[in-house]
Amino acid sequence: MIRRTGYLEWLKQWREKQIIKVITGVRRCGKSTLLLQYMDL
Repeated sequence: MIRRTGYLEWLKQWREKQIIKVITGVRRCGKSTLLLQYMDL
């Protein structure tokens, strides 16, 4: 599994903000995996 540290750091900055975060991308690019890694933080 590839750790997307740049994306995770960006999400971590916005973690406490009460806004909707939208992750977009082409099929099979790792969106679900990124969110699973985000939940583990």
